[in-house]
Amino acid sequence: MRDRRPPRGADDRPHPAAEGGETPDRAPVPTARPVVAQRTPGDRPPDQSPDQPPDRPADSGVVGRLTATVERLRRELTVARAEADGRALVELAKGILVERLGYGPADALRQLEDLASQSNVSVLELAADLVNQASHDRIADVARDFLASTGEPSVAVRLRSAETGMLGADDVQAVAQSVLEHALRPLGAQAVAIWAANSDQSLTLAGSAGFADEEAIRWRHVPPGVPVPARRALTERGPAAYESLAAAGLPSIGQREFGGGRLAVPAGAGGRITGVLEVCWSGGLPPQSQSLQRQFEALAELCATALESRPAACGGEDGVDPQTADLLELVHGLHDPCLVMRPDVDAAGRAADYLITHGNPHFEDFAGRPRSAVVGARLLEAYPLAAEPGGLFEKIEHVLATGESFRSPGMSLSALVDGVPLTTRARVSISRHGTSAVVIWRTEDGTARVASLLQHAQRLGRIGGFEENLHTGEIVWNETLFDLHGLPSHADPIPLEHLPAHAHPDDGHTIGRFLRTLLHHQRPASTAFRLQRADGIARHIRVVAEPVLDADARIIAVRGAYQDVSAQHWTEVALAATRDQLAHTEQQAAERNRLALQLQHAIMPPSRGPLDLHDLNVAVRYRPAEKDHLVGGDWYDALALPTGQVLLCVGDVAGHGIEAATGMVALRNALRGLAATGAGPGQLLGWLNTVTHHLTDNVTATTICALYDPRTRALRWARAGHLPPILVRDGLATELPTVAGILLGAIDQADYEEGEIRLKPGDTLMMYTDGLIERRDRSLEQSLQDLLTTAGDADGLTELDRRLDHLLRYSSSDTDDDTCLIGVTVR
Repeated sequence: MRDRRPPRGADDRPHPAAEGGETPDRAPVPTARPVVAQRTPGDRPPDQSPDQPPDRPADSGVVGRLTATVERLRRELTVARAEADGRALVELAKGILVERLGYGPADALRQLEDLASQSNVSVLELAADLVNQASHDRIADVARDFLASTGEPSVAVRLRSAETGMLGADDVQAVAQSVLEHALRPLGAQAVAIWAANSDQSLTLAGSAGFADEEAIRWRHVPPGVPVPARRALTERGPAAYESLAAAGLPSIGQREFGGGRLAVPAGAGGRITGVLEVCWSGGLPPQSQSLQRQFEALAELCATALESRPAACGGEDGVDPQTADLLELVHGLHDPCLVMRPDVDAAGRAADYLITHGNPHFEDFAGRPRSAVVGARLLEAYPLAAEPGGLFEKIEHVLATGESFRSPGMSLSALVDGVPLTTRARVSISRHGTSAVVIWRTEDGTARVASLLQHAQRLGRIGGFEENLHTGEIVWNETLFDLHGLPSHADPIPLEHLPAHAHPDDGHTIGRFLRTLLHHQRPASTAFRLQRADGIARHIRVVAEPVLDADARIIAVRGAYQDVSAQHWTEVALAATRDQLAHTEQQAAERNRLALQLQHAIMPPSRGPLDLHDLNVAVRYRPAEKDHLVGGDWYDALALPTGQVLLCVGDVAGHGIEAATGMVALRNALRGLAATGAGPGQLLGWLNTVTHHLTDNVTATTICALYDPRTRALRWARAGHLPPILVRDGLATELPTVAGILLGAIDQADYEEGEIRLKPGDTLMMYTDGLIERRDRSLEQSLQDLLTTAGDADGLTELDRRLDHLLRYSSSDTDDDTCLIGVTVR
């Protein structure tokens, strides 16, 4: 958008604020206000030819030359108007000098030019300042305050130019253009809207500038209750500012093009608010200083004056006739549904229809439509059946012609709901007020509520109703049915006999059976088929219909409904595919778990009889998880090494399934190979940690590794995040001291401490996994204490196998995890 600035006037000198100059004080010279309109031309780019329209390449053809000529003449006209407006302001200043100083017109002009030259300001700026000095109004006050704070005299020119433009304007639309060009564009604003506040809490767009014509037409009327910025300004009786309209999420005119700063200022005078001035920015809202706020308030006061004295440019059918303001306030307070109508005369001066200009807040359409769909429409558009003999149209015509009021305790009112006639009984009262008719009705049943529920049910259920007269061929569809078939509302409905031509070829037999049942056997029928729409979209439709019979049991019509069940169909298809995929996944999971269980049992049988390793008696118990799909990674090993020592270990790989089982096998075999080196348990776990970190896929595990020397009966052990072993000696069960060690696979390099104890004949050592003691309802310390008590009680059993079975039987675990237990007795 090109920049528009006020003209400099006759003396085109630089602005004093731009060169550090000061504005000299001037004595007030009272006179009348300016009354001449001012318009401002748009700047032309410096490289643009006067004969070339802006932002458009030159065209050597006839159309291009004509276009360039029109653009040039338009610019010249704008410049001429601006110069005329500037001269009007200068003439007012000359008049002040003539009246105050007794100069002649020529001397007054020379004096004005000399004063402007001495003050280093333009003649136009000096003229505006003189008028402000002479005028004791709000604009003059704002200008003086702004000058005192900034020293910039251009605000006086802007506000006074806006006022002169307003005074010379024919309607509010011209006022909006003048306010934007002279006062708001220098502040960075791109558009302005002037709203008229109506007595029914609605808003009418009285004038606008900077918006596209289509946008102004679309926002010509705002119904009550819509949360626009102007509504907030009216409610709070103060300015409503938004840094970003888009961020605030409020609807308003120009919200797509100008989604930046937005300011709405109430427009009124004498305590009575008549409208709202709304200013739009593309970017952020400018800083709201006190002087700037007073400028906006002064402009809003100008707009209020325009609203009271000039007609709206786009009030149209939604506007409120000022002559009926008292009438609207009256009907607004009525508790019964009420409409106000005025004649819509034709060229011959006869009332061809009646325009519905207003509906009070209690108005409820018995056909279920919203109030906005009725207000603004013509009577025969909203209620076509009112034209019937003795109907509402005739009654209103009689009342307006004779002035006689009409009252009926039970009048029949009719409307069309999606093409289907709907009739209700109501108490009706019609009276004349000036040139308008006031219609009040109160329905005797819930017809409006039922009709509204019916419309919402059809919309939500994607249901379209139809009725087809088989004798006349007349077909009635509601709007939903046209949408289901992808047809415009003015298209011809599709007869039932032509339905196979609009269905998928494979569904032809199904539709034929449906039609035979309905038309030949004269019984209700239903079926589902695939509808092939003209736009290429296929929909899954269910149709249900019933025959309408006459007194002789002959079919005369068919009525029914179509329902779009595409969403249900595709949901069923997706569910079926999901079930198949789930069954396949479950089968795969069962097979994987079966292989994992076989692998686990092949390496570690659930039970293993006593094994003699030197002077040790070793027994093992393994209890798998209760659910087959929870095959775990618990493992154990007891092995005599070539060095003469005995390797004892228990471990638990995190997770379940085939991954845990294969990880268990890898770690068990790796530890066996590493133990053959003769290294101690701490070194073995350090190497095993590196193997776990680098050679397996995101595997972590805990383990206990112990080496027993039969010659000295010394037991050395290390742990990697695992529970410490239990030693049962002389009937007392205790934990071996805890040594530091992080779980396997967590980090690349780790050190593991070692512990050592010398065993005695009769000692029993137990190593286990957490599945033996885990409980959901108690802490780990409590579970360990229970295990020590149970192990001490089992010391009276002489056989090692019986001790292990006793521990498994009386363990306090309540989880589904697998459990591994090794018992070692020194002979």
